[in-house]
Amino acid sequence: MSPEHLSPLDLAFWRIESAAHPMHLGALAVLSADGPDAAARAAALLAERCAGLPGLRRRIHDVLLPVGAAAWSPDPDFDPARHVFLTDAAAAAARTGGSAAGTGAAGAGAAGAGAVDPRAAAGPLMARPLDRTRPPWEAHVLAGPGPDSFAVLFKFHHALADGLGALALAAGLFDRQPPFAPGPALRGPARPVPAPRGPGAALRRLPGVFASRVHDLGQALEIGAAVARAGLPLGVPDALVAAEPGPGAGAGSRSVAGLALDLDEVNLIRKAAGGTVNDVLIALVAGALRRWLAERGDPLPRGAGPRALIPVSRRRPGAAPGAGNRLSGYLLRLPLAEGDPLRRLYAVRAGMDRNKEAGPARGAGAVALLADHVHPLGHRLGGPLVAQAARLLYDILVTSVPLPGLTFTLGGSTVREVYPLAPLARGQSLAIAVSTYKGTVHYGLVADAAAVPDLAALAGALRAELDAFVREVS
Repeated sequence: MSPEHLSPLDLAFWRIESAAHPMHLGALAVLSADGPDAAARAAALLAERCAGLPGLRRRIHDVLLPVGAAAWSPDPDFDPARHVFLTDAAAAAARTGGSAAGTGAAGAGAAGAGAVDPRAAAGPLMARPLDRTRPPWEAHVLAGPGPDSFAVLFKFHHALADGLGALALAAGLFDRQPPFAPGPALRGPARPVPAPRGPGAALRRLPGVFASRVHDLGQALEIGAAVARAGLPLGVPDALVAAEPGPGAGAGSRSVAGLALDLDEVNLIRKAAGGTVNDVLIALVAGALRRWLAERGDPLPRGAGPRALIPVSRRRPGAAPGAGNRLSGYLLRLPLAEGDPLRRLYAVRAGMDRNKEAGPARGAGAVALLADHVHPLGHRLGGPLVAQAARLLYDILVTSVPLPGLTFTLGGSTVREVYPLAPLARGQSLAIAVSTYKGTVHYGLVADAAAVPDLAALAGALRAELDAFVREVS
């Protein structure tokens, strides 16, 4: 069987990684402790189950042809002990000096009085790159965040999966959920369908191939022009810009915050003001950034605000989340200069409507699609340059990871909270991810700890922004 090569976008994520800017997704799950040894039993279960999932036993390696490409292959030395770790949360936080924040009813309850919040360990763990010689994922079971709970931090390299793919991989590690059918990422690579051979078949394909190439070239030029029109950063707050690491810099510093909000309150705003739930969640981010900057004494941007990249899945509705990435994106100016929360929401809604009307294959936010038009050697040689260019395209990542309407359990322990965590691009200090689980909206914030030492204040600003918005529409 021929090797399964990484798709162009997966290869791009693999090539742009550096020690200071690891390209892995994360999810911090807080679970109820079903007995004093719940964390240890959970770690044992994860180790047992990961060995049976082909999608988690594969590693990435370079290939000779095409030059610059990479492919998946089974790891002949796969050892669950190199991927599943049982760690005391208090010891990890003390050893790494991690910082964390958690607010909201669910977030505050995760740690309990006198206990260590798992986010204190999650930040430094998110800063540490995955081992590129092994299957690119890890699961850290953090014992001891509270007397009745523990946490699991999952890390999946972006070359392995996007948000939906990571969800499929993680779902295979939890207790069986019959309604959630595992996709190809859990079953392993599908056998490729052989193409018709012979000169006659090749000639019959030529017109279609030519038309496809012309269409692809036109789309690439259109996206490139949109990127150029997006221009350089305008009035971006200094707090959203991270210092450039020096040559040979090692792993950077990360802090993590989690915030749990009532979905009913978010829906109250949506019903009163219109738009979608996602519009409201983005508008809350804009309002929280405005509050946070004001509390810091930083000047608010005038006119055009910071550019938010909103990733968009290109998977067909109802399709199983398979391996790899199927992503595009929207680019949206966050209206930080607008003081009225309703007007901020209307501005976000209008901007998102324009993006949706154009579609996920058009505009500067669709820059991920350009990866399809780059030769593998270009990804290998140009990866560092592309990583530096991210700062010129957008200022903050705001992404949504949909979760199924299920209750996840692990060895009888119930998942109470799920905080998605996004990677930080070079030159950027803040990434925000959001998921809805069991009637609660969970914001996961990842920051460059040196650039944003007060991440807890930003989490608090999100809470305050929702409260103010609810009062506005009630």
